[in-house]
Order: sequence, then C-alpha cells, then structure tokens
Amino acid sequence: MITIRLLTEEDTQGMLDLHVRNRAFFKKFIPVRPEEYYTLEGQLTSLQNERSAREAEQRYSFGIFLQDSGELIGNVTLAEILRGALQSCFIGYYLDEQQNGKGYMSEAVRMATEFGFQELNLHRIEAGVMPHNIGSIRVLEKAGFVKEGIARQNVLINGKWEDHQVLAIINENYK
Repeated sequence: MITIRLLTEEDTQGMLDLHVRNRAFFKKFIPVRPEEYYTLEGQLTSLQNERSAREAEQRYSFGIFLQDSGELIGNVTLAEILRGALQSCFIGYYLDEQQNGKGYMSEAVRMATEFGFQELNLHRIEAGVMPHNIGSIRVLEKAGFVKEGIARQNVLINGKWEDHQVLAIINENYK
C-alpha cells in the first residue's frame, strides 16, 4: 500500500516529477500556479516554505509514497492550523492521476487525520471539495468526514470562483 511522511527538501525532484506529470489533471482542482512552480527551483522554494510553516506549527505537508517502490505519488496537508478556542485545521490533498481509485488517498487522509488528532491535539479537521468531485467526497467520507453544507464561491480555481462542499471530522477523544 502506501506510507506518508513529512516532506523535506530531498523530495524536490519527486515533487517536480509529480506536478509536471499531472499538470493538466491537477489544473481542474487547484488555483492557477506560476510557471516557476513547475521548475526544480520552484519546488525547492515550495518545500522550504513548507518546512518554515511546519516549524511555526501552521502547516504539516506529507508526501504519499508507494511502499514497495518508494515513489512519491501524492500529498496530504494539514494547513491553517488554528489554536485557542478553535483547535482546528483544513486538510487538502492530491494524488497522481494514475493512482486514483486504488484506495491510497482514503488511507493517506486517515493517517494525516490521526496525526492531527493524536500528535497535534486538534479538535476538528475540515475539508472543502467542489461538489462535482464525487471521488474526493467519497475519500473524505471513507475517512470519517461528514458533510456540513456548501460554501458558495469559496475558492478561486483555474480562474473561476467555485462552490465547495464542506466536510469535517471531530476528534471525539479531544482533551
């Protein structure tokens, strides 16, 4: 199956390969990215920014790797971590188009959620998915997330404001 681990600068080439290989596929689901994002230097900068955000306890970005080959096939991130009265974050993810439908993302989301609840002591993890992205909604539901409503014109995706289905999971063992 898969493993997840925090991404480091050593994953720069793997991230570049993943994004270049899936550029057209990811475009349907992500904000517009500048051309330099699709360079080795752009990926290195991105991973350095991820490290800084992790050190500030604001964001934890995990690579998703195939266990047998060690190939980097995706990402799952706990972002915008809020403390105080909220104790929550958002989860986001993407997976190589060729690896879709194999159960990898549901497992990665479960692992990242477990990290968020056990290691970060979060109370709530929230996700937003375009309503037509049924596969992604299923991923979250398999991991225990529950639909809460629609956030209208919530995220600028590929130049258009898109509605998002809001799903969340609560840490029932929160202390």
